[in-house]
Amino acid sequence: MDLYSLSTFVKVVQTGSFTKAAASIGTHKARVSRGLAGLEKELGVRLLERTTRRVRLTEVGQQIYDQAVGVLAAVDDIQSIAGNLQSDPQGTLKLMVTSELGVTGFGRWIDAYAEKYPKVAIEIDVSDRPVDFVAEGLDLALRTGPLAESAVGARKVGELSYGLYASPAYLERHGIPQDGDDLRKHPLLMFSGSGQRGWRLVTLSRELRIDGPARLRANDSLVVRDAAMRGLGVALLPTVIGKEEVSQGTLRRVLSAWSAPKVPVHALFLGGRDLVPKVRAFIDLATTMPLS
Repeated sequence: MDLYSLSTFVKVVQTGSFTKAAASIGTHKARVSRGLAGLEKELGVRLLERTTRRVRLTEVGQQIYDQAVGVLAAVDDIQSIAGNLQSDPQGTLKLMVTSELGVTGFGRWIDAYAEKYPKVAIEIDVSDRPVDFVAEGLDLALRTGPLAESAVGARKVGELSYGLYASPAYLERHGIPQDGDDLRKHPLLMFSGSGQRGWRLVTLSRELRIDGPARLRANDSLVVRDAAMRGLGVALLPTVIGKEEVSQGTLRRVLSAWSAPKVPVHALFLGGRDLVPKVRAFIDLATTMPLS
């Protein structure tokens, strides 16, 4: 059913004439008359009795008018809701983040977003499993490293940098590594998430690959960090984690000229350019706040 014809019918009843209805809608009388005739033909009933001076609802016209007023009010409510969603972030933002990202500076994004958009509730799933937006009802997924998911939109929102760290007690007992080759002589603590098995370290003039052996492997950066703090060996950690521990004296940066290549962080989402405000607002905020 044509909503324009339905709203025209309601306007004719409310104003009491075709001429006044046309003026109220901003059209001409002939179009109002054609619209009403088309609605009556579609419904197969006569809605109005017309005289030279006035229009009067038929019995069935009164019943349809009463329903039409409610229908048009509901349509207005839907348009209002949609309008609000297009301008003001609200509702629930459902996020999935990788385990590595979940223990880094990602929390700064959440805190800033929650403060700026108090009408949005946030649900976070920390997982490295493949993203299924539809089945899991996700709005956004944050992924580190090369993009593997297909058929989704993506935008780079940051990157993670990495450095080598060990505890002061460990360095006292075992000495400080002097170069990349010397590093191989130390027990290594490796993050094994996202399919990683070893380290690729770079400096200005050299590249070094270390695949092991590792004294400890874990798919959680905090487990690796804690092992380093306990003095089990040398760890490669996101600098956002390492800097915090260095400031507290629990870890020290070693071989500062060496680092792993920076790892990009992407926001993945369904759809094209027309993102709902709660998703667009998170992506825009994340791109302005470095992770380290």
